[in-house]
Amino acid sequence: MRLLDIIEAIDGPLFRVTDHADEETHADGLTLDEICFSVRHGEIIEEYPADRPYPSCLVYGRAIGENPVHSVWAYNAAARWAVLVTVYRPDPDRWIEWRQRRR
Repeated sequence: MRLLDIIEAIDGPLFRVTDHADEETHADGLTLDEICFSVRHGEIIEEYPADRPYPSCLVYGRAIGENPVHSVWAYNAAARWAVLVTVYRPDPDRWIEWRQRRR
């Protein structure tokens, strides 16, 4: 999976937001614009190729105000559309420089 594929789906717009991601967006005080911005300027830090029904990945980026954002995206390569599965502001006690999980 390429980050560019997800960005193209966002810009399409060929993506949807799960109910869970919508709830987390509001709980963490994020906007969809901030999430999309963080993806456009972000990087894939984990990949989950075995996820079903579509492979997914964890994207790290920063919102417009420089706050770190993690978002999980599933991508349907055949249809070229993406699904925002969940999103959150990462906990600094669980992440090293927002990119690596603490053990």
